[in-house]
Amino acid sequence: MIRTEGLTKVFEGNKKTGKITAVAQLDLEVQQGEVFGFLGPNGAGKTTTVRLLSALIGQTSGRAWVNGFEIGQRNRDIRASVGILTEQPGMYDRLSAEKNLMIYARLYGVPNPAGQVEHYLRMLDLWDRRKDQAGSFSKGMKQKLAIARAILHEPKTLFLDEPTAALDPEAAKLVRDFIEDLKTAGRTIFLCTHNLDEADRLCDRIAVFKHHIIQVDTPSRMRTAVFGRTVEIRLGRVDESAAALLRQFEFVRSAEVKGDRLVVGLDDPEAGNPLLVRALVEAGAEVQFVSEVRHSLEEVYLSLIADQGR
Repeated sequence: MIRTEGLTKVFEGNKKTGKITAVAQLDLEVQQGEVFGFLGPNGAGKTTTVRLLSALIGQTSGRAWVNGFEIGQRNRDIRASVGILTEQPGMYDRLSAEKNLMIYARLYGVPNPAGQVEHYLRMLDLWDRRKDQAGSFSKGMKQKLAIARAILHEPKTLFLDEPTAALDPEAAKLVRDFIEDLKTAGRTIFLCTHNLDEADRLCDRIAVFKHHIIQVDTPSRMRTAVFGRTVEIRLGRVDESAAALLRQFEFVRSAEVKGDRLVVGLDDPEAGNPLLVRALVEAGAEVQFVSEVRHSLEEVYLSLIADQGR
């Protein structure tokens, strides 16, 4: 579990920039076993937030608790109970993949380190390359090795910063499946990503963040909050009179003709669609199909960031 109260980090900067507020008054709660997406543009303070929550840097003000330990008070316990994948993970390039992981397994005091290293190398499809130097790996293979390193000690909470960056589609799917497996095991996963489709598929909730929280919700509720709900009604022949007919219903927020479709905004399509279809049929329209318009998470994200900018 992660909880923050007014968490703030201000960097001193220089004479030209002055003080820089990277994280401002962050109030957040992430439940145990939740995959939580943390989305924002470059420079928004996402990595600083991860470094604060993993007790790698100290806060300027505010408080936070990770796995029941307060940052600044129980930093060693926090570091022992979390795993972290940074955006540019460092490895000992001249050592083999296996030796890299053995070093970290022993540092964390992992019981049966050899068995644990083998388990995660096999899971991430790296076992056959275990004797090869890490420096000979592709960027994608290094990323998978870094994920194995982050999870070796079975942490309760895992911070992942762009975990599928530079991976080919097959490897990215393997990592996504791995994240879903970790979720079912009850681990909390704090996921920073620019891959919005990935966030949509993996995350229970997401936060759109730019130095402070802009909005937090499930992807589906965030879509509704930003765009409302919209349905398309495809007709054999459509004209403005059909749109005017639907606008007479009090629950219809908008109705527009777009090509051979009626695009209708309403809050409760499940209740309203049957009434709209019945009215159109009684008016002589040929209804071919009705479907709900699904806005992408990218559209939601860009709208929220644009509103914040304004």
